[in-house]
Amino acid sequence: MKSEFDLHSFLPFLMHHASEKISLGFRDIYRDRYRMTRSEWRVLATLGQYGALTATEIIAHTGLHKTKVSRAVFSIEQRRWLKRGQDQNDKRIHRLELTSQGNSAFNALCDAGAAYNQKVHDFLGADDFKRLSDLLEKLNDL
Repeated sequence: MKSEFDLHSFLPFLMHHASEKISLGFRDIYRDRYRMTRSEWRVLATLGQYGALTATEIIAHTGLHKTKVSRAVFSIEQRRWLKRGQDQNDKRIHRLELTSQGNSAFNALCDAGAAYNQKVHDFLGADDFKRLSDLLEKLNDL
């Protein structure tokens, strides 16, 4: 007996496929301009948005595995976009912070991200964009 299950109408499949398509569109921007990986972009964006953080705090904000965060931090540090400082309360902990060069890259990519977001907004229309954003926020609370 054939199952009535249809993968292409299964919500997790639809969300993953749409998410990948949207993510890959923006990936072209940070990859082509800065030769960055997705993990590097997420770490850079997290530090740019929140300021100095520990690797553990970056993991909490991004949901990335600690190995990916470690590799991304190393790569961003090699570009001199990130600096390490010791935590004042616990010398074993390093706080990671963007340098002025890192902040410049972050700001340029924020502008590109806002333009890309606007492109998606224009494609969907204001009402659908708002509805989709609201639904995704609601699903994140699930």
